[in-house]
Amino acid sequence: RPRHHTAGRALAQTLGVTTTTMPSFSQRKGLKPLSEIVQISGMNDELRNGLWNVLDVAIWSTEDFVMTRSGRTGNIWPFSRDLWFHYFKKAIDKRPDNGYEILREIRDHFFRSEWNEVYDFLEFVVRHEEKERPDLTEYLNFILEREIAGYRFVSGVVTEITSAEEVAMLEEALADTRFASVTEHLQRALELFSSREAPDYRNSIKESISAVESMAKLMTDNAKATLPDALK
Repeated sequence: RPRHHTAGRALAQTLGVTTTTMPSFSQRKGLKPLSEIVQISGMNDELRNGLWNVLDVAIWSTEDFVMTRSGRTGNIWPFSRDLWFHYFKKAIDKRPDNGYEILREIRDHFFRSEWNEVYDFLEFVVRHEEKERPDLTEYLNFILEREIAGYRFVSGVVTEITSAEEVAMLEEALADTRFASVTEHLQRALELFSSREAPDYRNSIKESISAVESMAKLMTDNAKATLPDALK
């Protein structure tokens, strides 16, 4: 199975929860605007919360990170030193002395930031923690895929996998009511793609190809033509 499924199971085991998420009716039927389903120029609460929860499970809540058993500030102290110096670019000596207060400032920044700044912050954290926490990007990519974000971590860098132009073209095609058979296949492809619980990419691709085949039959006025025949 793809590695993101393994990452999802591992994350769920750490949390002690199930990975099953029931999609809403609007998501199953593809009734929401595609720009809301595929997140490329924004970040809804579910995506932001999911990414924060990964950081909490993989880093913040690990033993001795915020505070040690003896009550001293833990590994968050050197982490925050680098964060204040290289990312926040604030005076290091103005950091709180208590690990929980440091984490509170980090949390406030995360949830106040613009969506693109969240990705900036995640890139910093991934680079800083890549040796100690090699599974971190797999966990983050699991959330990015589950919430259908248009980005993934590739070699530690947030990389665009879906462009605004692609979303706009698909929205335009879905809104075109002149070719019912074509629209039906595209709508089904979107439904299979956008399922939060069990995205079916293989059949989504098949439905997309069927949409092309339907249009090709219409253009050639041959309802019995196969796609290769129609293209010829």
